[in-house]
Amino acid sequence: MVSRFDRLDALRGLAIVWMAGFHLAFDLNHLGLLEPAQNFYRDPLWTVQRACIVSLFLFCAGLSLACALEAGQAWPRFWRRWAQVAGCAVLVSLGSALMFPGSWISFGVLHAIAAMLLLARLAATWLPRPSAMGPVRVLTLLALAGVAWALPQLVQHPVFDNRLLNPLGLVTAKPRTEDYVPLLPWLAPLLVGWAAGGVLLARAPQALAGGVPRAMRPLAGLGRWSLSFYMLHQPVFIGVLMAGRSFGAW
Repeated sequence: MVSRFDRLDALRGLAIVWMAGFHLAFDLNHLGLLEPAQNFYRDPLWTVQRACIVSLFLFCAGLSLACALEAGQAWPRFWRRWAQVAGCAVLVSLGSALMFPGSWISFGVLHAIAAMLLLARLAATWLPRPSAMGPVRVLTLLALAGVAWALPQLVQHPVFDNRLLNPLGLVTAKPRTEDYVPLLPWLAPLLVGWAAGGVLLARAPQALAGGVPRAMRPLAGLGRWSLSFYMLHQPVFIGVLMAGRSFGAW
């Protein structure tokens, strides 16, 4: 088994770059520096992009889960990585509460990844390693992904319209928050990534682990440090933009 999945890292790096561009545009708009002003909450130009970025991140998380399971990742190592993600999710909540006290993030993308990885890792204890899952189990994962995607469209109830239960996703209206990635429907792309990882590891492992062109190596390097970049890029963007505005640069 290879120790590094360069192509998977590059795909994750691509998601990071796309996300950073989206957040930079959001920050410019929030500070009144984007003309014309944009509606990031309703305009399909931005809402569709957000959905694609989140889907790509979660798909990569599913692929990474498959690779980790294939490599026989032990529980202690899983818990160390999980604690990093969960700890960063807490920091995101605290930071957003300072900047957006009326719409702070209680269950955003990092909260979702932490919860989903824990659920998936527990479920994996009853499954063979990804490359040995076979067609039936792969199709089962895809079927569960379909159910996860469809269920919020079919079931909503006011009892879920609070911060304690809205992480499930069965709300009647989207909560007022800057980032909301509930388990349903967003568990779907992670399950698809897990299933795709199993198929690729069994049939074409080089699709994930093969070398990347020189021009894509920076993306692969960025993908290996995705969590660190995720936590640092917004404070840097906002700090630079606010400093520039204070000094009359724009």
